[in-house]
This record gives sequence, structure tokens and C-alpha cells, in this order.
Amino acid sequence: MTSLDDLRVIDAATLFAGPSAAMMLGDFGADVIKIEHPRRGDPSRGHGASVDGVGLWWKTLSRNKRTAAVDLSRAEGQEILRRLAERSDVLIENFRPGTLERWNLAPDDLLELNPRLIVARMTGFGQFGPMSGQPGFGTLAEAMSGFAAMTGQPDGPPTLPPLALADGIAGLAMSYAVMVALHARERTGRGQVVDLAIIEPILGLLGPQMSAYKALGVVPRRTGNRSSSNAPRNTYRTRDGRWLAISTSAQAIAERVVTLVGRPDLVEQPWFGSGHGRVQHVDELDEAVASWIAERDAAEVIARFEEAQAAVAPIYDVTDLAEDPQYAALGTFVEVPDEELGSLTMQNVLFRLSDTPGGIRWPGRPLGRDTDEVLGELDYPADRIAALREDGVIA
Repeated sequence: MTSLDDLRVIDAATLFAGPSAAMMLGDFGADVIKIEHPRRGDPSRGHGASVDGVGLWWKTLSRNKRTAAVDLSRAEGQEILRRLAERSDVLIENFRPGTLERWNLAPDDLLELNPRLIVARMTGFGQFGPMSGQPGFGTLAEAMSGFAAMTGQPDGPPTLPPLALADGIAGLAMSYAVMVALHARERTGRGQVVDLAIIEPILGLLGPQMSAYKALGVVPRRTGNRSSSNAPRNTYRTRDGRWLAISTSAQAIAERVVTLVGRPDLVEQPWFGSGHGRVQHVDELDEAVASWIAERDAAEVIARFEEAQAAVAPIYDVTDLAEDPQYAALGTFVEVPDEELGSLTMQNVLFRLSDTPGGIRWPGRPLGRDTDEVLGELDYPADRIAALREDGVIA
């Protein structure tokens, strides 16, 4: 038994944020039905690296999902979605506001068909407001949230992340929102509409920037790998050319680090007793730590830090991830059989549950792989399915 194996989820979203929320629900057993355009498919099929033309982003993002290719702009496709909604628990969509309504699939109409349905709407800017009708992507959220403005070197430009960060955060937030709505349904017996704007969840990770601005007039500035809250916190290069990361968020850890690098006198300074005080003397602290590390190889530095119970980690790339014993012990990466590629290594589910663990049953499937099966479950006869395919409504 898995935690969510009594749920059916319709994933009618595209690219990353909405589909990643559906993926997380599928990882713990939900029956996720991915709706794609019968000719174009989901754009994520063409993103990133591929093997023999098969996209690897798609393989991970659409794992544990059945894929049905349905043209929702056609009346017959809209009827298929209505019949699916009648028998499902959750619909996740990320069309621009007004699109579902134009297709006669407005949330109110779907809730009339199935009062227990959760309609989870994911857009760049939300369902209302002056920007609601504009196309929105995670990059815009990273820009508008303040993330880019406070990321990068002090004398460099604002910096965007090299990955779909805001989309991933929004996906996590949406999966949480869906579970909150499902829990509420247990008490009320009613479904509801979730309105999630991608520009909002990333704000929560940036700390109390608005509180500090309103109360103190503080505008965050770029600090590179340093922190505005504690010091020393940076990346440091060892004698053998490796990069290490150090954090001293806890006062005790900061004391251990400066003592280890031969500067116990700093602990006695009146400013050393708080993260804010240490930030005011970050150059002195960084110099002490960096010079000590630069005289030693990475293995020695890590061993000495571990002996001192101070926090240090090597800067990994993917080759290091593949060999790391901690990730291996956790089972963070798993080999999954795949009907197109034979097998594929991908990251495992997000967390471990002792009684109802999740898992990866299959990677993302070919376009329309499960269309006939899904329509059969909706009581479409074989000849009707064949006619819809002939007419281009499905694939």
C-alpha cells in the first residue's frame, strides 16, 4: 500500500511547475493521468539532454504517470476531460486565466459535475490582477521575487539560477496545497479551487525581506557566497584545488571553526557573539579561514573539520554525486526499467515513509501510450476511440 493510491489526479499542465506537483503525488501512489496535445505533446519532452531523441527531463518529470493524448481545444476532447473530472480527485492545470472557461471547462462547471474535485490552478501571476493574463515562467518569478537582485557577486550583475528553481518551489507548494485541500475535503465533503501564482512561493525562501524593508528600510544586496546573517560562510579552495563550503549558522559552530583555524582569540571579541556582529568583520574571518584551508588538501581539511564537529562539505558536480557513499546509503538515485531506453538512473522520491513508502513504477512514457486504456475506463467503446483518433482528437 502507498499513501495516495486511492487518488486519481489529472495532470493537464505543461512544462515544469504543475507537472512536478503531479509527479510528487504520483511518487506516493496517486493514479496520475497526464493529458497532452496529440500532435505537440508536452514541451518538456524536448527540454534538455536526450538519448536517441528521447528527452530525459520528460522521463523524470512524467514518471508514474499514464499519458493520454487529447486535444482539449476540441469539443470531443473537452467531453473527455469532463468525464475524467467526474471520476477524479484532483485536476492540475496551468493554462492562462480564461482558457478553461473558453473551453467550457470552468472550475465551477467541473465542481458541479464532481463537487469533491480539487481544481488546482497554476499560473505565472495568479487568476486576477493587472498581470494575470500575461504568460508567466519561473524565470520571471526569479526576477520579480528579488531572488536575482540578491544573487551574484557584489560587483556583478543580478544572477538567475541555472535551473527551474521557481518552478520547482511552486511545484512543491502546489503539492502541499493539494494535500491541504484534500484534508479539508475530508471534513467538509467538498472540493475547492487552488489559485497558485508562481511568483509567490519563492518569496518564502528569501526570508523576511519585506519585513526588514518595511520596518528598517533594508534592501538586500548581493553578497556572493557570503551570508548577510552570519560569518564565516563562503566557499574556500584547498591546496589540491578542491572547493569546500562552510556554514557557521550556529554560534557554537562559528567558535569551533575559528578555533580550528588557529584564531581562538576571535571568539573573545565582543562582536563575535552574534551572526550580525560577525558579518561586520567578515573580511577578517574569511581571511583566517581561507588561508588555513589553502595550506591543506581537501581530505585533511574535511577530516579536521569533522573531528572538531564543524560544518563543511565539498562542492560536488554530478560525477561526485554518482560516487558519494551517503547518497548511496540513502538510495537517492535508483535504476528504473524503461520501455524505450532499457533502464534509466534518476533521483528517487523526496522522502522515506516507514509504513507507506513511495517509489518509481515507471519513467515518462511515449506520447499517447495510455490513451486507449484511459478512454476505456471512461466507457468509450473501441469504435468510438478509433473514430476520435481518426479525427485527430486523440493520439
